[in-house]
Amino acid sequence: MADAKHFDLIVIGGGPGGYVGAIRAAQLGKKVACIERAKLGGVCLNWGCIPTKALLHAASVYTEAFKHGADLGFEVDPKNVKLDWSKVIGRSRNVAGTLNGGIGFLFKKNKIEHIQGHAKILAGKTAGGPCKVQVSKADEDYYKGSGAVSKDDVVITADKILIATGAAPRELPFAPKDGTTIISSYEAMNLPARPESMVIVGSGAIGMEFAYFYNAFGTKVTVVEMLDRIMPVEDEDISKEALKIFQKQGIEFKLGCMTKAVEKTAKGAKVTVEDQATKQSSVIEAEKVLVAIGVAGRFDGLFDASLGLKTEKGHISTDYLDKKDKATYATSVPGIYAIGDVIGPPWLAHVSSEEAIVAVERMFGHASTGVHYDAIPGATYCNPQVASVGLTERAAKEKGIEYRVGKFSLKSHGKAIADGAAEGMVKLIVSKKYGEILGGHIIGQNASELIHEICVAKALEGTVDDIIATMHAHPTMAESMHEAALGAEGRMIHG
Repeated sequence: MADAKHFDLIVIGGGPGGYVGAIRAAQLGKKVACIERAKLGGVCLNWGCIPTKALLHAASVYTEAFKHGADLGFEVDPKNVKLDWSKVIGRSRNVAGTLNGGIGFLFKKNKIEHIQGHAKILAGKTAGGPCKVQVSKADEDYYKGSGAVSKDDVVITADKILIATGAAPRELPFAPKDGTTIISSYEAMNLPARPESMVIVGSGAIGMEFAYFYNAFGTKVTVVEMLDRIMPVEDEDISKEALKIFQKQGIEFKLGCMTKAVEKTAKGAKVTVEDQATKQSSVIEAEKVLVAIGVAGRFDGLFDASLGLKTEKGHISTDYLDKKDKATYATSVPGIYAIGDVIGPPWLAHVSSEEAIVAVERMFGHASTGVHYDAIPGATYCNPQVASVGLTERAAKEKGIEYRVGKFSLKSHGKAIADGAAEGMVKLIVSKKYGEILGGHIIGQNASELIHEICVAKALEGTVDDIIATMHAHPTMAESMHEAALGAEGRMIHG
């Protein structure tokens, strides 16, 4: 083995948690290495957050041309439209490639050593020595194990290690993915041809984004959800509105149904689902089955067994579980920290980035405000978009908080009507006693952008009166936030 290099910090994983943490450490004057076994940017940039948005943009442009073209004075004949599927997918890959190269530039700018390979932690920090990491030759498959040890192995050392290895899609235990018929989000982004039919198991953000995308381009999509409503983490009013809108677009739903079996056939698969209320079973035939039932922390082969790493429910345990916003993100192994998807929900790229910055600042004694876990925005980027932050109405009830609700329908909103985007609503939940903003929930155009007004209000401990007193430009989609705030005070103008 080559002589060991020593660093102040080794970051394992080059996704939105890892590369951000590495850059922040470099800004603090630390000598940093980042080990990534595939492409910089991780799953998020290369196979998730970013390239899926490119696909969804293509779907939105495609459908808007048919949906509103005639109203705007031009007609598009579907029979004469040529869909070049390879270009739809190809643009998505090009977008990812551009940003991947950008991270490499940022590493060079910040003098961060990028090491491509599989990492295995041999030792944590001890009185007798530093943390040790063995790096083995890499492949570029995100979903394989840590790989065999090769003759090219090297060992590097560091005062501290930050784990940011993310997560991988969960599989159905009775129907593991084969990458061809039974697929995960990884393959769904890269199919060589548009399938004629698809069953999607799970109606969370990933499931609904792919449901919208494939339905928009003509695939017959059926979504199977074991709970009684789609997008179950969202407020119930938003879920109901979303169901109505996406059914209107042609997506079929099997709610309150459990997927019991997937049988591969010559033409694809037969999916057996059971209605949990009636216990009646039915079979859906489809060319592809996309399993979107969540993710699990990714740290297979990362720790030497002798280190006795503490885990919980498939994730690495850290002091986040006990300290929340005061966490250092320390694991049970001295000198080793972990952030992002690998330590559990919420599985969001922006949470990983924030946790990485806080972890790095605190491990090196720098002041940090911490992560505001009660103000994490979530967004689903189908059309219309769905976005939320803070408490749902059900959560407010369960906490025993007295609250008021302000709801504003986009059917009454000037800018939404002008844009042909009058489907959807804004819902605000506010404390009855103080008018404090408890939660915000949006379904509609630009929801993923609009939600940040509520995020800022929550961060500043703002009230509904603060939003009412904030002048909103006319005409804008943001005025819908103002109207919902007025509604919470019984003062709505346009509703």
